[in-house]
Amino acid sequence: MRTKIKELFRNTSEYASKEVTICAWVRTNRAQAQFGFLNVNDGSFFENLQVVYDQELNNFDDISKIRVGASVKVTGTLVLTPDNKQPFEVKATAVELLGDCPENYPIQPKRHTREYLRTVAHLRPRTNLFSAVFRIRSVAAMAVHTYFQDRGYLYVHTPLITGADCEGSDQMFKITTFNMNDLPKTEDGKVDFSKDLFGKQSFITGSGQLQGETFAMAFGDIYTFGPTFRTENSNTQTHANEFWMIEPEMAFCDLQGLMDVEEEMLKFVVKYVCDKCPEEIDFCDKFVSKGLKDKLNDIVNAKFTRISHHDVIDILKKADVKWEFEPDYGEDIAKEHEKYIVEYFNGPVFVTDWPKDIKAYYMKVNPDNKTVAAVDLLVPQAGELMGGSQREENLDKLIERMDEMGVDKEGIDWYLDTRRYGGCIHSGFGMGFERLIMYLTGVENIRDVIPYPRTPKNCEF
Repeated sequence: MRTKIKELFRNTSEYASKEVTICAWVRTNRAQAQFGFLNVNDGSFFENLQVVYDQELNNFDDISKIRVGASVKVTGTLVLTPDNKQPFEVKATAVELLGDCPENYPIQPKRHTREYLRTVAHLRPRTNLFSAVFRIRSVAAMAVHTYFQDRGYLYVHTPLITGADCEGSDQMFKITTFNMNDLPKTEDGKVDFSKDLFGKQSFITGSGQLQGETFAMAFGDIYTFGPTFRTENSNTQTHANEFWMIEPEMAFCDLQGLMDVEEEMLKFVVKYVCDKCPEEIDFCDKFVSKGLKDKLNDIVNAKFTRISHHDVIDILKKADVKWEFEPDYGEDIAKEHEKYIVEYFNGPVFVTDWPKDIKAYYMKVNPDNKTVAAVDLLVPQAGELMGGSQREENLDKLIERMDEMGVDKEGIDWYLDTRRYGGCIHSGFGMGFERLIMYLTGVENIRDVIPYPRTPKNCEF
C-alpha cells in the first residue's frame, strides 16, 4: 500500500525500520559509482524524501539514469538518520520508473525567475516556492471557512452570472450568446438584449455583496467566498482580472462590530496558517521575505488602531515628508500614505469615516452628511487588506444616495426590498483572497499566488 511522504514526516517513529512504498516525482538524482540518492516529492508535504539506492539492486544502472521530473515507485525501509541533515531516509529495495521525463524538462533543479515560471504555470507547482505558496493558499481557504463556520455563519454561493450592478457596469465583464458579427438591433439602433439568452444585458459578477445582503436579512450572519471578475486594465503587482473574494454580511451589526470581526478573523487565519504550515512559512521567511514569521506573529498579538480618515489626513499633513501625492481631506489615501500610517502606529490600522463622495452608494451616511461609515484595514508591508462599511438601512436615504450618484435602480428593486421588509442595521466587508496570500507568504506579485493568473493581455492555460 502506498504511504504518503507527509505521514513519514509527521509520524516518523511509527515507520522506523519498517517497509514503506512511496509514489512520487523526482526532484534530483545524484548517482555515484556504487550508490545514489533520489530526492522525491509526492505533493503531500513540502519537504522532499531522500531515497538511497545501491548497486545491489538489479536495475541500478537504470535507476542512475532516471531524470528530474520522472515519476517513480519506491519500496524500501525507513532508516532514522539523526546525525544527518535529514531526520530519516528510505533505503530502497526496489525502484520502478512509472513515467519517464525528457532531458528538456522545463523545471530543472536550479533557480528560475518567477517571470519564467509564469510561462510554465502548469509545471511551476513542482518548485519549492509554488509548492509553499499553493499549500498555504489551500490551508488559508480552510482557515477562512473554519472561522465563519465555527461562528454560525451561513456559506452562500452567490451567482457568477448577474444582472446586478454593484461595482459599476464599466468594471464588469459583459456576457452574451449573440453572434458578435450579427447583432440584433432595436429601432433606435441599440443592441436588442431582449433577444439574448437572459432577455437582458448580463454580467460576470464583480461582487456577491448585494445578493449576500439579502441572505443576511434571513440568516443573520453569512459569508461568500468565490471568484470575482473586474475589467480594470491595470498591470500593477496587486491587480488581476479574476480573483477570489471573501465577503461576509452581518445583520444587527454596526461599524464597530464590523471592525471587531475583521480583526478577529485576520488574527485567526494568520495563526491557523502558521500552525498548519510551519515548513512553508519557514521557507518563505528564509527565501521570499526575511522577517515574515515575525511580521505574522506580530499581527496575531497586535493592537489594531482605529482612527478616522480626517485624523489620518491631519497626521499626514503634519508629517515632515515630501509626498508624491499630497494628502487631502476629500480624497483617497495613496500607497505612500498607507505605509506611513502603519509605521506611525507600528501596527495594523482601521481607517474609518471616509468622504462620502469617493465611496459607494450603499454605505451609510454619517450624521455630518460629509462622510460614510466605511472602513479600510491597513496592515504593515501590504497596505489595504480589507474594505467594508455599515450599509445604509434606511430605504429613503438609500434611494436618495442612488439618485445622487446616478445609480440605475432598474433591475435591483429586489435589493431595495431588503430595506422595505424588515430592514435593520447591517454591515459587511470584502477581502481579496490573493491579497491575503501575498501577505501570508511575502510574495509581492499577485500573479504568483494564483494558479493561472488572468491579467491584461494574459489568458494562457
